[in-house]
Amino acid sequence: MSLLMDISFFEVGMALLFVGAAEHILLGYAPVEMVGSKGWLIRGDIDE
Repeated sequence: MSLLMDISFFEVGMALLFVGAAEHILLGYAPVEMVGSKGWLIRGDIDE
């Protein structure tokens, strides 16, 4: 059986949920230099 056949819908859903939650938390609490309009990690529309 291939590797792609072993991945379940639940695992894909949990991965997407985790990535979305991590991005939301990161955008809320990380410094502007890291996630601001000129950020090196995420370029978000955050008011300074």
